[in-house]
Amino acid sequence: MNKSLLTNVLAALLLGAGWYLGNSIVMMVGLFALSGALTNWLAVYMLFEKVPGLVGSGVIPNRFEAFKTAIKNLMMEQFFTDANIDRFVASSAKESKFDLQPVIERVDLSRSFEKLVEVIMNSSFGSMLGMFGGAEALTPLKEPFIKNMKTSLVEMVQTEQFHQLLQQEMEQPDVMADIRSKVADIIDARLEELTPQLVKEMVQKMIHEHLGWLVVWGGVFGGLIGLISSLIVL
Repeated sequence: MNKSLLTNVLAALLLGAGWYLGNSIVMMVGLFALSGALTNWLAVYMLFEKVPGLVGSGVIPNRFEAFKTAIKNLMMEQFFTDANIDRFVASSAKESKFDLQPVIERVDLSRSFEKLVEVIMNSSFGSMLGMFGGAEALTPLKEPFIKNMKTSLVEMVQTEQFHQLLQQEMEQPDVMADIRSKVADIIDARLEELTPQLVKEMVQKMIHEHLGWLVVWGGVFGGLIGLISSLIVL
């Protein structure tokens, strides 16, 4: 039995006991406690459910678009600020040194070799190579060229100078703006998947336990008001 239902049941039992025993003080305490608990329970219920005839009920599912906008603004203004992105980039550069070797190993440099052959054939050496089979004469050099080029690139990206230059470029305003734009697009795409029902369930899950205490304290304070009222009347 949840807190809200338990509070309402106890208040109703107290009201019934006061009426049965003819005790006006107990009955007033039960009546005010029940009214306080029921009022708060209805207020909590109206946050998540639309009640016909009650203006403002179902506010959370009805305002789910504003809720999604608030989530995006919170993420962009508190987490993905330029300062936070800059700290992340600086931390990544310091800790991982932007390990680009796996990327380089997967890069296909065949096109680079073809461009090199094209440059050579269009130079004054082209006619000379024509006597030895032309561009086909350079084919055996393809694999050694690709292997040595990847080795050279790996060595280059592992230098401190390269990391400093890369970090400086990533800290440029236009780069930061591009990162923020991509993050915003990712957040927008995820939020588009939300529906009013999902928003309602998400908020309910976060605050259901705490909202239950509103009903409990509504019953408690209602009962105290009933007690004070009955003593004043007497």
